[in-house]
Amino acid sequence: MNQNNRFTDSGIEINKVYTKEDLPSSLTKEMPGDFPFTRGVQADMYRGKLWTMRQYAGFSTAEESNKRYHYLLSQGVMGLSVAFDLPTQIGYDSSHELAEGEVGKVGVAIDSLEDMEQLFDGITLENVSTSMTINATGFILLAFYVALAKKQGADLKKISGTIQNDILKEYAARGTYIYPPKPSMRIITDIFEWCSKELPKWNTISISGYHIREAGSTAVQEIAFTLSNGKAYVKAALEKGLDINVFGKRLSFFFNAHNNLFEEVAKFRAARKMWATIMKDLGATDEKALMLRFHTQTGGATLTAQQPHNNICRVTIQTLAAVLGGTQSLHTNGFDEALSLPTENAARIALRTQQIVAFESGVTDTVDPLAGSYFIESLTNEVEQKAWQLIQKIDAMGGSVSAIEEGFMQNEIAKSSYDYQCNIESNQKIIVGVNKFTIDKEEAIPAFKIDDSIRQVQSNKLQNLKDKRNNQKATNSLKAIEAAAINNTNLMPVVIEAVENYCTLGEIADCLRKVFGEYK
Repeated sequence: MNQNNRFTDSGIEINKVYTKEDLPSSLTKEMPGDFPFTRGVQADMYRGKLWTMRQYAGFSTAEESNKRYHYLLSQGVMGLSVAFDLPTQIGYDSSHELAEGEVGKVGVAIDSLEDMEQLFDGITLENVSTSMTINATGFILLAFYVALAKKQGADLKKISGTIQNDILKEYAARGTYIYPPKPSMRIITDIFEWCSKELPKWNTISISGYHIREAGSTAVQEIAFTLSNGKAYVKAALEKGLDINVFGKRLSFFFNAHNNLFEEVAKFRAARKMWATIMKDLGATDEKALMLRFHTQTGGATLTAQQPHNNICRVTIQTLAAVLGGTQSLHTNGFDEALSLPTENAARIALRTQQIVAFESGVTDTVDPLAGSYFIESLTNEVEQKAWQLIQKIDAMGGSVSAIEEGFMQNEIAKSSYDYQCNIESNQKIIVGVNKFTIDKEEAIPAFKIDDSIRQVQSNKLQNLKDKRNNQKATNSLKAIEAAAINNTNLMPVVIEAVENYCTLGEIADCLRKVFGEYK
């Protein structure tokens, strides 16, 4: 690396020293809690309430994941975050031939309401906030959760949590879609509409930059593409006649935290300012509908299989970036996740990292502690300006859906990913333990393994369920879903009725495949 030139990971040149002359001319005396919320969405931030400490967990069967949830809650986790296996994410029951080799591997297998009952056994849904990382089948998992809450006798007005429900980033970066973009957007606006009346504390979407970043984007691209997708969802809801001041309050975001500490802090501050401006331009007037609230997860792509204990240091830096940037919720990765799902020990260390930052570091004692830094304020401004330039390009294409259909986002992410890898291979970018400071013999780390017999266990449960349920009611429920899809009436009530009659996730997804087709 040329010692005279330094750049952030987004290619923004860094001055040797910053002075007040580098501060943006737009810098005002804005206070935390004031529009456009650059300094945070709450006036007192963590002095009033700490961020929600979540741990993303889910593996094998519902029963096994339930044990991990009880363990995490006993260790001080404040909210659960559910990982689902690939068949669940793309609408196949565990018994489907395409599910072979994937059941319970990257998350928990949920085929029916019966599985959801076992997943949350002994956990009162009114007392816990649950985030579910699910997109194409998000409406079905939400239906399972609502049906379970009703069985527990819960007041739906008190149920809180989030479904990711962000299908646009699946087309752009990740790939777990089922239906084409237009019917997928229709499902999402159905969820917005139903929840605004029936589940008012539920965050109906977590617009995700996380997976865009995991696919290789820069920090600037992460917020530009994510906020563009957010605009597309808001416009779709407005076209359906929904009130931006109602559904706007239940929108949330999901960002990545990487190792470039100051750029990450600047990214979060810029994103808040930009979203407030976007929502105001789209007609929002309620202050809460203008606020960008976000969950952060530390960077999975930054974890190394080489010298994995180094990942504890990386996760600590990323935790500081999220907290200094003003996150509302945080998941910290286990140090062993480049090798396998996290062991219980790694999950505990990850949680303790959050707790040490919260209670020992002092960074929560004042709001937006880096505000006024010549470097941070200048970098926040530069990140914002570069992100606006990308958003303007996307707007000129007709918005996110068009930009994705044209391959613009995918190509930009692929180019950034390629450039980053080239920089590592040429030693322009140093990754400790990978291309510098390596060791001859790696320490053996115990890996968390999932038994392939899980598929048979789930398949047996499915067969037993179908044998004992009222199959006439199940058939009628599926017909009602098909009719609602064709007639363009809200899908949520009929899907909830179907899961209450123990229709499976795969049956419901297939029912809509018949109407909407599949995206290829």
